[in-house]
Amino acid sequence: MTDTMWSLYCSACTYNAPGERLASVCPDCSQPLMVRMAPVARSRVTADASMWRYHAALPLMPGETRVTLGEGMTPLSEHPHLASAVGVRRLHIKDEGQNPTASFKARGLCMAVNRAKALGLPGVCVPTAGNAGIALAAYAAAAGVPVRVYAPASTPPPILGSIRAFGAQLELVDGHIGDAGKATMAFAKESGYFNVATVREPYRVEGMKTMGYEIAEQLGWRLPDAIVYPTGGGEGTIGIWKAFAEMIEWGWLPADTKKPKMVVAQAAGCAPLVRAFAAGEDRATPWENPSTHASGLRVPGPFGDRMTLRVPLTKAKASGLRRLSTRKEMDAALAKLKGRSKAKRTMWSRRAQEYEAKINSGDPASIAEVVRDLYRNVGQPEQSYSERQIYQAALDRLVREFAAVEKIDEGTATQRVEQMLNVA
Repeated sequence: MTDTMWSLYCSACTYNAPGERLASVCPDCSQPLMVRMAPVARSRVTADASMWRYHAALPLMPGETRVTLGEGMTPLSEHPHLASAVGVRRLHIKDEGQNPTASFKARGLCMAVNRAKALGLPGVCVPTAGNAGIALAAYAAAAGVPVRVYAPASTPPPILGSIRAFGAQLELVDGHIGDAGKATMAFAKESGYFNVATVREPYRVEGMKTMGYEIAEQLGWRLPDAIVYPTGGGEGTIGIWKAFAEMIEWGWLPADTKKPKMVVAQAAGCAPLVRAFAAGEDRATPWENPSTHASGLRVPGPFGDRMTLRVPLTKAKASGLRRLSTRKEMDAALAKLKGRSKAKRTMWSRRAQEYEAKINSGDPASIAEVVRDLYRNVGQPEQSYSERQIYQAALDRLVREFAAVEKIDEGTATQRVEQMLNVA
């Protein structure tokens, strides 16, 4: 550790470096670099109503003037009705839309701009499919740092208008964010501007990790059972997971604290991480013809794929997860749909427990049995609310795996499953 109180390390190899130097990707293996902070006591958390309440745990040099627009410390609100609708005991939503540039990107880009200004760099640049461009333009304007943003020409006009409104130089490119990324790298190499694309430098993750600190603090220094995170490049997932590890290591949380399940949610039209996870892979292959209305999630080939997948894959065994079924296994499971119902004539409460156990087993054949047994009452007046919930949970689980095995969309998979049930 250096006098800066942090150092740099590679996420994939053994490379280490002092923290005060300019950092992009690992010079040895070209994978993302990360920041390693010296341990920080929880007592150093301040009353500041922004992410800077955790300034002692962020890579900031003593005496540096912060560039800030009041980002972070967004509300975490509980929603009992939604919890009931999705079948969980308690459900909270963290509203990152309350950040200065209306998205979580404000956290990471704020931190990256702070480091760029401190290092005296000539400017910053970034590829964007949505909110990153707006956030970088805003924070660069606040810091007085020149900025250039590359965006696909198909990016929604309101986003492009916001980027221009903050005074950034905006360049439109044909294709998707991967094409914008190539243009950004070429410009950064030519101009000396700092490329702050997702995980191509270590500081955005440091800003993102403050979401993890906030979640723990807002829950009374406890962690939730699970976090569902809409994911494009994966930077937020990586940051939150890093925060959890730091809090346990530094004693902010008890050493035996159980980390949450991290659920990476991606658009059906662009889900490279979901596909890789379902196949048990440790890296993603680029998504073909990416398409989604959520432009910020249209990231077909995330550079941080290995780091993001490492988060859920490290928990896979402990959480009872497994590799995707083979086509033979899925065919055997679907054959169960054609069989006769074997529902027992017992109290519904006991049957419900048995059905939930089958769903939670993850075994597609067992899940298919639940779908088969409960399908006969679908749409009937005598079907209870809990029965409908369990049936839908089983159907959704079976359809998702069927779609992944057959490499078809979930809508088509649902139609094919329902056709099998109608034939039966």
